Amino acid sequence: MKTSQDKILTTHVGSLPRSKAVTDGVFAHEHGTLSDPAALKKTIAMAVKDVVKQQASAGIDIVSDGEMSKISYATYIKDRITGFDGDSPRTPPSDLEEFPGFLERQVSSGGTPTYKRPCCVGPITVKSMQPLEDDLEHFSDALASVEVAEGFMNAASPGVIALFQPNQHYSSQDEYLEALAEGMRPEYEAIVAAGYILQLDSPDLGLGRHMMFKGKADSEYQRLAEGHVEALNYALRNVPAERVRMHICWGNYEGPHHHDAPMDMVMPIALKANVQGLLFENANPRHGHEWAVIAEMDIPEDKILIPGVIDSTTNFIEHPDLVSQRICRFADIVGRERVIAGTDCGFSTFAGFGAVDEDIVYAKLASLSEGAVRATKTLWH
Repeated sequence: MKTSQDKILTTHVGSLPRSKAVTDGVFAHEHGTLSDPAALKKTIAMAVKDVVKQQASAGIDIVSDGEMSKISYATYIKDRITGFDGDSPRTPPSDLEEFPGFLERQVSSGGTPTYKRPCCVGPITVKSMQPLEDDLEHFSDALASVEVAEGFMNAASPGVIALFQPNQHYSSQDEYLEALAEGMRPEYEAIVAAGYILQLDSPDLGLGRHMMFKGKADSEYQRLAEGHVEALNYALRNVPAERVRMHICWGNYEGPHHHDAPMDMVMPIALKANVQGLLFENANPRHGHEWAVIAEMDIPEDKILIPGVIDSTTNFIEHPDLVSQRICRFADIVGRERVIAGTDCGFSTFAGFGAVDEDIVYAKLASLSEGAVRATKTLWH
């Protein structure tokens, strides 16, 4: 994994706005009405080229494919591993349950997913590696036309799959997590073998506290979340830690977030993962103060911090000076070489929806890049 050797590097969490053609195509695939798979593959390939160019133009150093082919960051796995079918009931986060009027407004405005979240109803094995091979091919082709420092590709962690797609087959949750880890392992290894940084999306460690673990004591949540990390480490047993980064968050939605587990509870769990990079929220109003919490922690020297320095749920374009200030705070904590500037979350958690206007997304990323330039001047000169 690249580090900020002579300048502050920039990146983001992964998902970026999809075009209408891409969104219509992935939903047609989801609903079983896709008439021309080859045409959709070409549409996605073109979209990946475009989204990679836009990231490079915005000054992003470590880029992704924007998750163009995925309907969402967790449920896409039903096309890659067996055992999933049907749909599962929606359980809102506990913070939104306290404000039913706001929750209803979110639902009616399209602020909640409309795609299926299948349950695990059978044994988990590899179903097909072809979707991943297509993603790798499209990303490789797109990277050939730009100059960037590095590429990363997202994959769902066992824990986040379990968060959104409940178990109805295995005799225990531990058995389910182990099966998920083994089922996803080939995808993780293939991404790294292709030369890319593997990003594991693990909002189960933060968001899970007020969803699947709500109502449980803190000690029980910590025990169960650590079990998710153990499953992840099992899946990563053949992958070098320095080729992996992990994203933790508390849910990429505008809302109260007053039930979010504090950073001093979540970060020690995340630090047990065998990954080098940690991406986490630090720009939004609920977590913007927690740089001070991290400053009091003993962060291992082999870890790279990738704090969110721009918010992914607001159309405000952060001022580059604010971005620079946020970056410098973390450089003061772990040193400039171990900080990469990132975003709180993705900008299109599921296809067809994003709280931030597409054009503003890239304006925010450009401000992120300019803030990194200003932080570089402060930290190196």
